[in-house]
Parts: sequence; C-alpha cells; structure tokens
Amino acid sequence: MSEQYDLYLENHRANVTKAYKWFKRYMPSLARGYEEQICLWHDDTKTNSDEYEAYDAYFYGKKKKTKQVEEDFNLAWLTHIHSNPHHWQYWVLITDDAGLGRVVPLDIPDNYILEMICDWWSFGWGSGDLYEIFNWYDKHKKYMKLSKNTRAKVEEILGTMKQKLDEGKINKVGGK
Repeated sequence: MSEQYDLYLENHRANVTKAYKWFKRYMPSLARGYEEQICLWHDDTKTNSDEYEAYDAYFYGKKKKTKQVEEDFNLAWLTHIHSNPHHWQYWVLITDDAGLGRVVPLDIPDNYILEMICDWWSFGWGSGDLYEIFNWYDKHKKYMKLSKNTRAKVEEILGTMKQKLDEGKINKVGGK
C-alpha cells in the first residue's frame, strides 16, 4: 500500500465533493438528492485489490513502467470503468453483430452525468483553476462516445457552469 496513492484518493474524493457542493449551491435543481452517491461512494472500487495495486504501481511505483505494470493498469482501468457508471465508457455498447460490429453510445442517466462532471472538475478544484474543465473537455470531447442526448446535457451543464463562474458567483477555489 502506498501513502501517496492513499493521499491521492482522499484528495480526489474531497475535490469531487467540493464540485458536487458547488452544484448543490449554484445549480440545485441538478444536484437533487445525489449527495450520498457522489460524496460518499465515488470511486469506492479503487480500494479493491484488483484496482488499487495496479493503480498504485502505475502512478507511484518505479520510475520506469514495465510492460506488466502497464498491462495490469489497463486491466484495472477496464475493471474500473465497467464497475462505475459515472464513466462515459460504461455506457458504450460494442456489438458483435455479424459483419456490423458497431459502437453504440447509450444515454447516461442524469445522476451519472453529474457525477462524471464532478469527477472531471475535481482536478480543477485540486489545481485551483475552476476553468480547467472547459479546456479539458474541448480537448477530449471528440474522443468521447456520447449519445446525442448525453452530449447535449453535458454541454448544457458545462455552459451553465461557465456562465455562473463568469458572473463571479465563484471564480476561484474557496472564494467569491
């Protein structure tokens, strides 16, 4: 077990909670009743041995990553996204229809959209830059397989967040 990884998990969960509490304060209709899911259970599977050990070795282990460390991490990441519906990858159906083999993004329920955005935004809360999420999303959105409805909701939420930040309701971590 690694103190570094334990501290990362503690900080990440705390920042996800800060993001959720911002939504609860500034966009309360969106944050209705999801506190326990987002603030208490977020990323619980990362403490399971099949995820914890591989993540710890990958991010906090030896400086040089071996092929085995990378393979173990990839399997742990796959396990994580398939166990946690706040990841968009959880909602992607890969069919095995003969000759068709399609990738079908399914609609993500609102509670998981909110948790997904809190997860993304947690890094901005950690760095002190609440606007970081917008550049991050712009850089990654073309790789995300989101349904039309989910993408519209995500972008509407991000747009409202940015508007509220621009209005000065809260423009930096911990302040007004």
